[in-house]
Amino acid sequence: MRLKNKIAIVTGSGSGIGQSSAVLFAKEGAKVVVADINEQGGNETLALINEAGGKGLFVKTDITKEDDIKHLIDTTVKEFGGLNILFNNAGIDLAYTIADTDEKIWNTTMNINLRAVYLACKYAVPHMLEKGGAILNTASVLAHTSSHKQAAYTASKSGVVGMTRQIAFDYAKHNIRANTICPGDTMTPMSKKFFGSQEDPEAAKKVFFGRIPMGRFAEPIEQAYTALFLVSDEASYVTGQSIIVDGGFSI
Repeated sequence: MRLKNKIAIVTGSGSGIGQSSAVLFAKEGAKVVVADINEQGGNETLALINEAGGKGLFVKTDITKEDDIKHLIDTTVKEFGGLNILFNNAGIDLAYTIADTDEKIWNTTMNINLRAVYLACKYAVPHMLEKGGAILNTASVLAHTSSHKQAAYTASKSGVVGMTRQIAFDYAKHNIRANTICPGDTMTPMSKKFFGSQEDPEAAKKVFFGRIPMGRFAEPIEQAYTALFLVSDEASYVTGQSIIVDGGFSI
């Protein structure tokens, strides 16, 4: 087991990449704290962990609230005795050009995609100083390239990459590693809902898939396996890196 006896938090783990990662981490031996604002999704993930023979805990968390994030970290340490892995995966994508991005859209995007990551790292790092740990933050392929109407989103994800690199630099001497995973288009429930809402779902897929050399979206589990590597001891010499998992979109 690649994460035996590790204690991990995965935010946004009520569905999609977060859910696949939380279940996979549990299968690999970690005690996993499922953090999500969606109570139903969080409990579904916890049930999948239990079915797989893993051990987990669901903590309902609104990552826009500092008190909720602090409670998440404190609860994890209290219940499991420490914290080895923090996977900040929760995020939001509101598609607007810069001219159409009002202050509410900007602030919402930054609060969820960047500020929440900062706060979770701020409260997690002190618990990793003695024994080390692994931080993984979800950015996006759009931190390295561009697409239509992604002004605030791209800015927030670029900020995640830069902040993670700085965390890696500042805490390397404490054996705390920090990396970002940068997913491309992934077939999450949100993606399935989008395609289902189109007049011709197959035609819409053809347009989107046509931008990707591999000709398809990733499955959440494909992102989860990359996440597993980056938080495991197999990546013990990998820190400050931004790993793109996009089927070739960025090339």
